[in-house]
Amino acid sequence: MKKLLNTLFVTQPDIYLSLDGDNVVLLKEQEKLGRVPLHNLEGIVSFGYTGASPALMGYCAEKNISLCFLTKSGRFLARVVGQSRGNVVLRKTQYRMSENDQDSTKIARNFILGKVYNSKWIIERMTREHPLRVDVEQFKTTSELLSKIMKEVRKCDHLEMLRGWEGQAALYYNKVFNQMILQQKEDFIFKGRSRRPPKDKVNAMMSFAYTLLANDTAAALEAVGLDAYVGFMHQDRPGRASLALDLMEELRGVYADRFVLSLINRQEIQANSFYAKENEAVLMTDDARKAFLKAWQTRKQDKITHPYLGEKISWGLVPYVQSLLLARYLRGDLDEYPPFLWK
Repeated sequence: MKKLLNTLFVTQPDIYLSLDGDNVVLLKEQEKLGRVPLHNLEGIVSFGYTGASPALMGYCAEKNISLCFLTKSGRFLARVVGQSRGNVVLRKTQYRMSENDQDSTKIARNFILGKVYNSKWIIERMTREHPLRVDVEQFKTTSELLSKIMKEVRKCDHLEMLRGWEGQAALYYNKVFNQMILQQKEDFIFKGRSRRPPKDKVNAMMSFAYTLLANDTAAALEAVGLDAYVGFMHQDRPGRASLALDLMEELRGVYADRFVLSLINRQEIQANSFYAKENEAVLMTDDARKAFLKAWQTRKQDKITHPYLGEKISWGLVPYVQSLLLARYLRGDLDEYPPFLWK
């Protein structure tokens, strides 16, 4: 399994990346701002349009170092992908099953089962740890509704129906999400998801966290030999890493949402960390984005016991482990894909 190392986040939008030996060099108007050994890196994420040298892109592709370009606000632009090293038999199986609704549903329902289960766990944990801060009866009712949806998901045999149950579960979960914000409640209010653009501070952080998680998940899928752009639940669309979006469904709540809540509740991010644009989009300031990324990298190093393997790993390795388990299922080594069911 690929060892989790470090990701270099380049947050200044006017930085050009170049190659010098086995090092990435950060340049601003021909002035050298820094250099980082590439053998220490698993990935590079650059926010902005300035770009990177062909030599660096070639090096990263050859060494299987993820090189991803995002806009300043965190919207995905492109990712450098080298020669496919995936097992051709594995990818052919993936493509064949993605074209079959029955096979796709069997895999997709476990993604959604994991998502709903983890949403239920988040709600139950919040009820147990903060009974005086939340509406306990509403939380218990929501937990029961999610349990009923999990039963329906388990026996669901149609993709459109599965998407409907996923949407219903998300609706119940989002209705109580605002109560999980325990600090800075006047400044951070969640009324529901707004994506393009995010129209409040909470959605701005959630969208940014989902972008980072999708990038990590796509890199993990490619590393184990799968095609991150051919999914089972999310339909194929040019430029969209559909399988990465599939796989990250079960991780959105326990990985990304809880991370955003922790930043707010620990007051590591404040109201002055955001600004609004004319189109009502709410974005993080440069300093806030740097603090967010630093905390994200720290969280990836935290150790957990994987619920299926029973082994201690870092949070940052979870996308790789789930990618490996998915590959094992597609190869026929497992009877079904085991979702990440966190406790």
